[in-house]
Amino acid sequence: GLKLKIGTGLEKDKARRVVRVDGKDAKSQSDLASFLSAVWLTPQMDRLFLDSPSARRRFLDRLVFSLDPAHIGRLSRYEKNLRERMSLLQAERAADPLWLDRLESQLAADAVAIAVARKDLILTFGQQFQGERSAFPRPVLSLSGGVDGLLAETTALGAEEALQNKIKRARGQDAASSKSAEGAHRSDFLVHYAEKNISAAQCSTGEQKALLISIVLAHARMMKSEKGATPLLLLDEVAAHLDDARRHELFAQLQSFDGQIWLTGTDEGIFAS
Repeated sequence: GLKLKIGTGLEKDKARRVVRVDGKDAKSQSDLASFLSAVWLTPQMDRLFLDSPSARRRFLDRLVFSLDPAHIGRLSRYEKNLRERMSLLQAERAADPLWLDRLESQLAADAVAIAVARKDLILTFGQQFQGERSAFPRPVLSLSGGVDGLLAETTALGAEEALQNKIKRARGQDAASSKSAEGAHRSDFLVHYAEKNISAAQCSTGEQKALLISIVLAHARMMKSEKGATPLLLLDEVAAHLDDARRHELFAQLQSFDGQIWLTGTDEGIFAS
C-alpha cells in the first residue's frame, strides 16, 4: 500500500501552522482530508446543541469531510463566492448583472451540492441504529433550512433553480443587511433524543454528552463500513462524566475499531478498566 509521511507544526519564529506531505508544504490544512480522516470531541463541544447554528454546521461538515473529501472544496468555493457577491452588491458602482447572475448560479449549485452531501450523511447515519441496543441514547439527525426544504419538495436541479431565483430576489435585502439570506450557510443541524422524543437542546448536560459520543461512535462505524478504515479519533475528557455502563460500552466499542484512538483525561482512575 501507499505510504506517506505526514506532519504538522508551527513554522520557526512564526505562528503559522504548516502541513507537510512527504516533506512538501500542503496548500492548506484541509489537504489532510485527502489522506486521513479525523473526528474529535473536546469539553468545549459539550454545549454544541445550545451553541450557534454555525457551530453545529461545522461539526456536521467535519463528519461529511470524512466520507466525501470534495465537500471541503465545495464549501471553500461557496464561502468565497458569498463574500465576492456581497462585495459586488455593496460596491459604489453597480455590479454587472450578468456577472452577478453567473456568481449566483454557482452559489446555488454549490449550496445544493453541500446540502445533498449533508443529507446523504444523515440518511446513511440513520442505518447505523437499526435494531441496535445501546447504553448510549439514539440520536435522530435532521436539517432545517431553506435549501433543505427545497430538496424535500423537488429534485436537486429544481432546488438549484428555485434557490438561484431566491438569491437574486434577495439582492437589495442582502446589500442592506450585509448578510446573505439564502443558502447552505443558513441551514441548522438538529439532533433529537429518539427514546424521549425531545430535542438535544432540551436534554440534560449528561444526555447531551452521551448523544455527542453516540454520533461520533456511529460515524466511526460508518467509516469502517464504507471506506474500510476507522477515522482518527481524538477524544478529550470524553469518559469523565459517564456512568459505569456507558463508560464500559464506550471502551468496548473503541476496542472493536482498528483505527488510532487518543483518549485524554485528568483522572487516571477513569481508565482503570
